[in-house]
Amino acid sequence: MPNLVNRLVVKELRRELGTAEGLVFVGFPGLTVKETEALRNALAKKNVGLTMVRNSLARVVLAERGFEVGNDVLMGNTAIAFGDAEAAIHASKIFQAADVKKAGKVQIRAAVLEGKLLGAKDAVALADVPDRKTINGQLVGLLVSGPRSLAMLLNALPSAEARVLQARADQLEKADGGAPAA
Repeated sequence: MPNLVNRLVVKELRRELGTAEGLVFVGFPGLTVKETEALRNALAKKNVGLTMVRNSLARVVLAERGFEVGNDVLMGNTAIAFGDAEAAIHASKIFQAADVKKAGKVQIRAAVLEGKLLGAKDAVALADVPDRKTINGQLVGLLVSGPRSLAMLLNALPSAEARVLQARADQLEKADGGAPAA
Protein backbone atom coordinates (compact mmCIF):
# COMPACT_ATOMS: atom_id res chain seq x y z
CA MET A 1 0.00 0.00 0.00
CA PRO A 2 2.65 2.51 -1.03
CA ASN A 3 0.20 5.06 -2.37
CA LEU A 4 -0.26 8.09 -0.09
CA VAL A 5 -3.98 8.30 -0.93
CA ASN A 6 -4.47 4.64 0.05
CA ARG A 7 -2.68 5.21 3.35
CA LEU A 8 -4.90 8.20 4.10
CA VAL A 9 -8.04 6.25 3.20
CA VAL A 10 -6.98 3.34 5.45
CA LYS A 11 -6.28 5.78 8.28
CA GLU A 12 -9.76 7.25 7.87
CA LEU A 13 -11.35 3.78 7.76
CA ARG A 14 -9.47 2.80 10.92
CA ARG A 15 -10.83 5.89 12.64
CA GLU A 16 -14.41 5.25 11.52
CA LEU A 17 -14.56 1.46 11.83
CA GLY A 18 -11.95 0.87 14.52
CA THR A 19 -14.21 1.37 17.53
CA ALA A 20 -17.56 0.60 15.89
CA GLU A 21 -19.48 -2.14 17.71
CA GLY A 22 -21.90 -2.55 14.83
CA LEU A 23 -21.19 -2.73 11.11
CA VAL A 24 -23.52 -3.59 8.24
CA PHE A 25 -22.01 -4.35 4.83
CA VAL A 26 -24.24 -3.54 1.87
CA GLY A 27 -23.99 -3.68 -1.87
CA PHE A 28 -25.65 -0.87 -3.74
CA PRO A 29 -25.49 -1.48 -7.50
CA GLY A 30 -27.33 1.21 -9.43
CA LEU A 31 -27.98 3.49 -6.46
CA THR A 32 -28.13 7.13 -7.54
CA VAL A 33 -26.50 9.98 -5.65
CA LYS A 34 -29.92 11.25 -4.60
CA GLU A 35 -30.90 7.83 -3.23
CA THR A 36 -27.54 7.51 -1.46
CA GLU A 37 -28.03 10.88 0.20
CA ALA A 38 -31.55 9.89 1.30
CA LEU A 39 -30.10 6.74 2.89
CA ARG A 40 -27.30 8.71 4.54
CA ASN A 41 -29.82 11.17 6.00
CA ALA A 42 -32.07 8.38 7.31
CA LEU A 43 -29.06 6.65 8.88
CA ALA A 44 -27.71 9.90 10.33
CA LYS A 45 -31.00 10.45 12.19
CA LYS A 46 -30.27 7.19 14.02
CA ASN A 47 -26.57 8.06 14.66
CA VAL A 48 -25.34 5.64 12.02
CA GLY A 49 -22.49 6.54 9.69
CA LEU A 50 -22.26 5.31 6.12
CA THR A 51 -19.06 5.12 4.13
CA MET A 52 -18.38 3.84 0.65
CA VAL A 53 -15.26 1.70 0.66
CA ARG A 54 -12.66 0.29 -1.66
CA ASN A 55 -12.91 -3.41 -1.01
CA SER A 56 -9.16 -4.07 -0.77
CA LEU A 57 -8.65 -1.26 1.75
CA ALA A 58 -11.68 -2.28 3.82
CA ARG A 59 -10.35 -5.85 3.89
CA VAL A 60 -7.06 -4.54 5.37
CA VAL A 61 -8.83 -2.59 8.13
CA LEU A 62 -11.20 -5.44 8.94
CA ALA A 63 -8.33 -7.94 9.09
CA GLU A 64 -6.66 -5.70 11.68
CA ARG A 65 -9.83 -6.04 13.78
CA GLY A 66 -9.76 -9.82 13.37
CA PHE A 67 -12.50 -10.21 10.77
CA GLU A 68 -11.75 -12.27 7.68
CA VAL A 69 -14.47 -11.16 5.30
CA GLY A 70 -15.04 -13.23 2.17
CA ASN A 71 -15.14 -12.07 -1.42
CA ASP A 72 -18.92 -12.43 -1.43
CA VAL A 73 -19.14 -9.59 1.11
CA LEU A 74 -16.53 -7.23 -0.29
CA MET A 75 -17.23 -7.23 -4.01
CA GLY A 76 -18.51 -4.57 -6.37
CA ASN A 77 -19.91 -1.37 -4.93
CA THR A 78 -19.71 -1.73 -1.17
CA ALA A 79 -20.78 0.54 1.66
CA ILE A 80 -20.43 0.00 5.38
CA ALA A 81 -22.90 1.40 7.89
CA PHE A 82 -21.18 1.77 11.25
CA GLY A 83 -21.77 2.87 14.82
CA ASP A 84 -22.57 1.31 18.18
CA ALA A 85 -24.39 -2.03 18.48
CA GLU A 86 -27.74 -0.27 18.29
CA ALA A 87 -26.62 1.37 15.04
CA ALA A 88 -26.33 -2.00 13.29
CA ILE A 89 -29.93 -2.78 14.21
CA HIS A 90 -31.13 0.63 13.00
CA ALA A 91 -29.13 0.31 9.78
CA SER A 92 -30.59 -3.10 9.07
CA LYS A 93 -34.11 -1.75 9.69
CA ILE A 94 -33.52 1.16 7.31
CA PHE A 95 -32.03 -1.09 4.60
CA GLN A 96 -35.03 -3.45 4.98
CA ALA A 97 -37.62 -0.65 4.92
CA ALA A 98 -40.35 -1.09 2.32
CA ASP A 99 -39.29 1.82 0.10
CA VAL A 100 -35.64 0.68 0.03
CA LYS A 101 -36.55 -2.97 -0.59
CA LYS A 102 -38.98 -1.97 -3.32
CA ALA A 103 -36.23 -0.20 -5.25
CA GLY A 104 -34.14 -3.38 -4.92
CA LYS A 105 -30.87 -1.50 -5.16
CA VAL A 106 -29.49 -2.24 -1.67
CA GLN A 107 -28.50 -5.74 -0.59
CA ILE A 108 -27.33 -6.52 2.93
CA ARG A 109 -24.31 -8.80 2.61
CA ALA A 110 -23.08 -9.22 6.21
CA ALA A 111 -22.85 -7.50 9.58
CA VAL A 112 -20.69 -7.30 12.66
CA LEU A 113 -22.48 -7.04 15.98
CA GLU A 114 -20.57 -6.83 19.25
CA GLY A 115 -17.49 -8.52 17.84
CA LYS A 116 -19.23 -11.30 15.91
CA LEU A 117 -19.33 -11.55 12.14
CA LEU A 118 -22.86 -12.34 10.92
CA GLY A 119 -23.78 -13.76 7.54
CA ALA A 120 -26.28 -12.21 5.16
CA LYS A 121 -29.33 -13.98 6.64
CA ASP A 122 -28.44 -13.00 10.20
CA ALA A 123 -27.69 -9.44 9.11
CA VAL A 124 -31.12 -9.17 7.48
CA ALA A 125 -32.69 -10.68 10.62
CA LEU A 126 -31.30 -7.76 12.66
CA ALA A 127 -34.18 -5.71 11.24
CA ASP A 128 -36.57 -7.81 13.34
CA VAL A 129 -34.70 -7.18 16.60
CA PRO A 130 -36.41 -4.51 18.70
CA ASP A 131 -34.32 -1.46 19.53
CA ARG A 132 -33.32 -0.50 23.06
CA LYS A 133 -36.29 1.86 23.65
CA THR A 134 -38.77 -0.85 22.67
CA ILE A 135 -37.08 -3.42 24.90
CA ASN A 136 -37.02 -0.96 27.80
CA GLY A 137 -40.73 -0.26 27.31
CA GLN A 138 -41.52 -3.98 27.26
CA LEU A 139 -39.43 -4.51 30.39
CA VAL A 140 -41.20 -1.68 32.25
CA GLY A 141 -44.56 -3.11 31.19
CA LEU A 142 -43.53 -6.52 32.47
CA LEU A 143 -42.31 -5.11 35.80
CA VAL A 144 -45.45 -3.02 36.30
CA SER A 145 -47.89 -5.79 35.37
CA GLY A 146 -47.31 -7.80 38.59
CA PRO A 147 -48.00 -4.99 41.07
CA ARG A 148 -50.90 -3.75 38.92
CA SER A 149 -52.48 -7.22 38.94
CA LEU A 150 -52.00 -7.48 42.71
CA ALA A 151 -53.61 -4.08 43.25
CA MET A 152 -56.56 -5.05 41.06
CA LEU A 153 -56.95 -8.33 42.96
CA LEU A 154 -56.83 -6.62 46.35
CA ASN A 155 -59.36 -4.05 45.12
CA ALA A 156 -61.63 -6.75 43.73
CA LEU A 157 -62.24 -8.48 47.07
CA PRO A 158 -63.79 -5.51 48.93
CA SER A 159 -65.71 -4.32 45.87
CA ALA A 160 -67.16 -7.81 45.30
CA GLU A 161 -68.21 -7.95 48.95
CA ALA A 162 -69.81 -4.50 48.66
CA ARG A 163 -71.77 -5.62 45.56
CA VAL A 164 -73.03 -8.73 47.40
CA LEU A 165 -74.12 -6.63 50.39
CA GLN A 166 -75.85 -4.13 48.11
CA ALA A 167 -77.67 -6.93 46.27
CA ARG A 168 -78.84 -8.38 49.60
CA ALA A 169 -79.99 -4.97 50.75
CA ASP A 170 -81.94 -4.55 47.51
CA GLN A 171 -83.54 -7.99 48.02
CA LEU A 172 -84.60 -7.13 51.56
CA GLU A 173 -85.94 -3.78 50.40
CA LYS A 174 -88.08 -5.50 47.75
CA ALA A 175 -89.29 -8.11 50.25
CA ASP A 176 -90.38 -5.37 52.69
CA GLY A 177 -92.48 -3.76 50.00
CA GLY A 178 -90.14 -0.98 49.07
CA ALA A 179 -89.76 0.48 52.54
CA PRO A 180 -86.14 1.28 53.33
CA ALA A 181 -84.65 -0.71 56.18
CA ALA A 182 -84.02 1.25 59.37
